[in-house]
This record gives sequence, structure tokens and C-alpha cells, in this order.
Amino acid sequence: MSQKTRRHVLQFLIASGAGSHAFCEVLADEAAESGTLTADQIAAVEPLTGMKLSDAERTALAESTESLLRKLRRIRSQDIPEQQVPALRFDPETGGAGVRESWGRIRPWQQLSGGGNEAGAAAVGPGTQWKTIRQLAAELRSGQLSSVQLTRECLSRLEAADKQLHCVVNLTAERALRQAQQADEELAAGTDRGLLHGIPWGAKDLLTVPGTPTTWGAPQFRDQMLDEPAAVVQRLDAAGAILVAKLSTGALAMGDRWFGGQTRNPWNSEEGSSGSSAGSAAAVAAGLVPFAIGSETLGSIVSPSRRCGVAGLRPTFGRVSRSGCMPLSWSMDKLGPFARCCDDLGLVLQRIHGADTADPASVDRWYDWPVVVDFSVLRVGRITNSKATPEEQRTLEVLGQLGAQIQDVELPREFGEYDLTLMLEVEAATVFHELTNQNISEGLNSWPQIFQRARLVSAVDYLQASRIRRMLMERMAEVFERIDVYVGGGDLGITNLTGHPTLSIPVLMREDAVQPICCSLTAGLYDEATLLALGTAIEPVVQMLHIHPEI
Repeated sequence: MSQKTRRHVLQFLIASGAGSHAFCEVLADEAAESGTLTADQIAAVEPLTGMKLSDAERTALAESTESLLRKLRRIRSQDIPEQQVPALRFDPETGGAGVRESWGRIRPWQQLSGGGNEAGAAAVGPGTQWKTIRQLAAELRSGQLSSVQLTRECLSRLEAADKQLHCVVNLTAERALRQAQQADEELAAGTDRGLLHGIPWGAKDLLTVPGTPTTWGAPQFRDQMLDEPAAVVQRLDAAGAILVAKLSTGALAMGDRWFGGQTRNPWNSEEGSSGSSAGSAAAVAAGLVPFAIGSETLGSIVSPSRRCGVAGLRPTFGRVSRSGCMPLSWSMDKLGPFARCCDDLGLVLQRIHGADTADPASVDRWYDWPVVVDFSVLRVGRITNSKATPEEQRTLEVLGQLGAQIQDVELPREFGEYDLTLMLEVEAATVFHELTNQNISEGLNSWPQIFQRARLVSAVDYLQASRIRRMLMERMAEVFERIDVYVGGGDLGITNLTGHPTLSIPVLMREDAVQPICCSLTAGLYDEATLLALGTAIEPVVQMLHIHPEI
């Protein structure tokens, strides 16, 4: 048995609680000598496997493990790149047949609109800091503003505010100014790539950008240079957008703490911005960039959006390619934008969605923007099996005033959704298995313990969780047979497992502090257009776009 395999055995025995460290060392040495496991070793870990064997069964199993260990040795000796996806693909569409029927068409309550976000005028502030994408685009085309000027302003704001917010990992100044100069020349010559042409943006530092480090927020990767640009970066480059900064992520996409410190909430620098799209949310909320790209596996767009009081969209699983993005959970990772307003979110999604051969989970499904909603035929769900918060009550009130049909509905709570996130833990432990093998834990938040614990989950338990997840998806498909969108509901665990899209927007100010409170809205699979249309209708009523933090 190799030393590497001995190390695996030792880690498993220690994590299982099979006696003291010294005792486990002896057992691992014995396994290394014999190339197998003993009946006593098997007995020690039975409580963790769910098995209860007789002495004879333990002996028989111990004798049969030699071939298993040979297979494990061969599997573990393979050099597998971190970006390699597994052969299994999560498909959110399998939850209900009705999803396929709505793939390629506009919904009955929607109609295309040739206009933009009329509420955008409320976002005008001094200089360029709080203007929407449409406003900035108009000034770029009228000659009131140049992309180079706008880019320099964003770089300057990022550098100045980072002393307080700790949201910037690296500025991409040279690349950005080169892109901005090209954008100005193209627009002057009549080459217009669309409304994002010449608009600066920031990328969560999970996205690969050649020529600049991609750190994943972890000290072990702070100098990591990757060559293949993320698909989202390529698509925004093609749209003429100007990347000005790599923005902070909690280490390996957990929380708001990274090797540069804790990213702060622009409304209250005494608290963190939440995570793990910490820098993306903070930078947009503080007016440092017009929009940013974040990622979510279990709350990493919605949570910092709420904390920082800024608009954030977590699209349907598979809507946006994750190629070139640090994998954490192949069956749960999603990319999405933060922006000033819902119209800006819609414009960004327009340019980044769609299938990509480099991400086998990505798909082409209907999406267009802008879209308006006929509220008279829209069914909005009020969740009855969770207590409505003030921001949810306010959002329901506004939607009712706009003419929506408010209907009571329950979310499926019977499946223990946070129990099912063991699938995330197992997948993450697989991605970063070498960190566990080498006992690397510095600056990785709670991941080392999670990675160790995940090794105790059997393949049978993982697949059982997957089967329950499918049941949850089917129940959510039934929910969307009754309603078209619902408000709030504490659904973060559920919808990250089922793949449904969620929008988070500010709708109220806190009574005890100058800070917005966000509400979330969730729609059926691939129905981001309805979410954004509702958000665009809500914004002028709640009048939150003109309120900004003092940075």
C-alpha cells in the first residue's frame, strides 16, 4: 500500500473517531503492511456507515477489501484537473414536464417592450457614480462622456474605497484602459456592440482572466495564473464591457473573509458584506462599478445582495456558463449579476446567458429583455408556511396595488433541504481533495472540517440524497402549476437545490439604521424575465434607487 493510501486510511480512521491519534496511526500502519483493512477497523467505523455486522460478516468483508483498495489506489493516483467536470450532470428540467413546454416561448403574462427602465432616472446622482447602464450608454454615444474617462473614475473609486471595504483583490487597470480606448474608437467610428459597450464592470475572483491572478480568495492560490478566460469574461469582452477589477470572494467561496481581510458592508463598515460574492455586492452597492458578476452555490448572490442593499439576480441553474469559474459544486454552482437596478441586471443577463460546450450543464433557453408584465393575469404566491417579514409584506402590497392576483401557497418543507446539501459538501471535498490529503487548512474558513466530514459520506448516501432532491424538484414543479412567481418564503436552501431563479431587490429602509432591506422573488425555471419585469415595476413605487451609502 502506498504512503498516499496509508494517509487516506489514517485520515478516515481519525475522522471516524476510531480511538486516539496514536491508535489510528497503528491501524493505518497495519493496513499499509497488509494492503487491506481488518475486521476490527471495520467495526470501529460501522456507526458512520449505517451498517451493523456480525463478527463473521466483518471478517468476510475485511477479506474482500483487497480488490477495493487496489481500485481506490488506481483512482487516487490519477491526475485530475480541478476544472474537470464529472460524467453526471444535474438537470433542473427533470422536475416537471411543463418546463420543456415553455423553453422557447414568451410566457402568457409577458410582452416584449422596446423601452428601458423608466425608473432609471431616479438613480441619477453627482457625476457618473450612480447612473444606470442606459444613462451611461447614452452619454457615451452623445460625447458627454468617454469610456476612458468612465474607466479611470471607476479605477480611482475602487482604489480609494478599498481602504475601507477590502473588496478589491486586483485592479486590471492596464487591460481596462486598453479596452476603454478601443471602445471609444469603435463608438466614434459607428461600431456599436450594444448598451454594455464601454461600461466598466467587476468580476468575482473565481472567474479566470488571463494575465491577472485568479486567487479564489484563498492564500494557497493568491499567485495562481490561469490561461483560459472564463466564458462570462469572453462574452462581456465581446459586448465591449470594460473589466476594471477582480473583486473579493470568501476563501473558496465561503463567507466574506479572504486573505485580504473581511469585505465590509458599504452601509455599515462595522459588519461584513456577507458572502461569498462579497466584493461584487459591496462594489456595486458603493457605486464603484455599474455592475459586477458573482456566483452562488448556497446563497452567495442573494445573501450579500440583502446585506449590502443592492439588486442581485441568481439565474436558473444552467442559464449561464460556468466555464473558467472555480468549481465548488457541479450540481449547484450558478453565475449571476449585481447592478444598480433591475433593468441593468436584465441587460447584463442578455449578454452572458446561453449554452457553452465547455460547460455541459449550460443550456439555450428563451430569454429577452426588456419585457413587461400584464399584472391582471399574473399569479403571485404568498407563502403561508413561513412567517412573512416586513419587506415581504411590503412587496406583496405593491404587487397587489399593481394588479397582480395574490394567492396563498406552501413551499415543500418535508424534505429537510439543508440535509441534502451534503451533496454540495461531497462535491466540494472532491474538487479540493488534495488540500485534505496534504492537511492544508490555513485561511480556508470552515472548509477543512467540511472536507474531512464529507469523506465519511458513502456513495449510497449521496445518491439517496439525490433521489430526495428529485422529489423536492417535483414538488416545486407542482407549486409553479398554481402560481407564476412567489415572494420571499425563506427558500434559499430549496431553490439552490432545485435550480430556480431568484431576484433580490431593496424595498424598505431599516427603522434602526440607514440601510435598505431587500426582498426576494422566485419564479419558474428560466423565467428571469418575469422577475426582472416585476422588479422594474416595483422600483419606482418603493423609491429606493436614489438612496446611497456614504463612501
